[in-house]
Amino acid sequence: MLLFWLVVGGVLAVLSIFSSKLLYKFGVPTLLLFLAVGMIVGEEGPFGLRFADADTAKQICTVGLVFILFYGGFGMRWETAKPVALKAGLLATVGVFLTALVTGILASYILETSLINGMLFGAVIASTDAASVFSILRTKKLNLKHGLSPLLEMESGSNDPMSYMLTIILITIAGGEAMSPLTIAKTLFLQFFFAVLMAVLLYKVSIYILKKLELEVDGLYPILVAGLVVICYAATELIGGNGYLAVYILGVALGNARFSHRRSIVHFFDGISWLVQIAIFFTLGLLVAPSTMLSHALPGLLCVFAVVFVARPIAVFAILTPFKVDMKSQILTMWSGLRGVASIVFATFILAAGLPIADEIFNIVFFLCLVSILFQGALIPAFAKKLDLVDNEESVLKTFNDYPDEVEGKLFEIKVGYKHPWNNVRIVDAKIPESILIIMVKRSNSVITPKGSTVLRVGDSVVVTGSDITELKQTLSNLKLNAQET
Repeated sequence: MLLFWLVVGGVLAVLSIFSSKLLYKFGVPTLLLFLAVGMIVGEEGPFGLRFADADTAKQICTVGLVFILFYGGFGMRWETAKPVALKAGLLATVGVFLTALVTGILASYILETSLINGMLFGAVIASTDAASVFSILRTKKLNLKHGLSPLLEMESGSNDPMSYMLTIILITIAGGEAMSPLTIAKTLFLQFFFAVLMAVLLYKVSIYILKKLELEVDGLYPILVAGLVVICYAATELIGGNGYLAVYILGVALGNARFSHRRSIVHFFDGISWLVQIAIFFTLGLLVAPSTMLSHALPGLLCVFAVVFVARPIAVFAILTPFKVDMKSQILTMWSGLRGVASIVFATFILAAGLPIADEIFNIVFFLCLVSILFQGALIPAFAKKLDLVDNEESVLKTFNDYPDEVEGKLFEIKVGYKHPWNNVRIVDAKIPESILIIMVKRSNSVITPKGSTVLRVGDSVVVTGSDITELKQTLSNLKLNAQET
């Protein structure tokens, strides 16, 4: 039976990935396919696999979110995000609170429930979805004016921790435990304080290790970083901090630091991020019953209206107006507040807590997120063009750390002598920092295209360059490579 399910799972995964090429044309996140696969394999699909363990789903999603948030922070380029950091930070904290508050009040009437239950619903859907925003901006190459791209990316990448904290606090209150306003304020402060403290501490430890430790196998560095990320999350939670916020801050700090082996770390976490997102969406697809979700379609649509046309606009307008952000930019920011996987994950926390309203909230949140991603997200490019906010002179990819910088054009030549550290060494084994790019190798009267397997020999002239010339010169000097500018 296990082998049968492995074959079925492999076939469905391969078909989903091939089908993703079609969805990319429409800017629809590929991960929705794995959500659909989970539904197909689930209890109401042809395979009839029953899965109703909310606690297991919660644990899977918790671990997955840790790596998703870290890689989201790691991929954010601080150079482009810095000018909008304050606005994005306010949207990710105060904006989330305002969205939860307004949505909670409206939801209590729509769902005909208590204000606490309404606020709990509002807290769950208060954050915007980074994966969906990133996917639309990248696949559509949507270059936005006035710094809107980094604003949306930073907001969506950093607002999950606030939504998580509000959700946990309101689950506690809804469960019957009294919490005074002072206790709530103290809890929020400690969550933020310990998260920042642990992130700073782990960053210093991580960067020291990455710069000093020399491992024989390059592939071990990403595993080392993964271990540090897990420690950061778990240790922060143990001392009463917000683990999600801690790993996001650690990701931002490491992603914008200079150290070797960055390329292998990026490739590793890109793969891990996709893997855990697939696992989350597939698990959530198994957990939801399509018939039950559709039975909540009407209140779900009303909640969509409450979030998209009331709560989100109020939050964005209240925060961006004092910064004198023009109305067109505010409208696009309002519309780009997509809801997605984090909201559904937080809804599983309510299921695991066993609250009476848990099933209703989970199914409505699930429905709301699907509508948001499929319809609201699909219209973002059209809205941006209609509002004349598309910038054809810049690339949105420059707001991510995995964008290859343009080379400044200066070349340096390194002569390989008998006592040179590169003599009789393959390029892949030469411990060349990633800031150094080898352009070509001159040998006698011929030019060799450099490969990892190329063995450097006495008399070779190695021509190198780099994206940051000042850093390149310093690196070459520190390594005592006797480089001459050409």
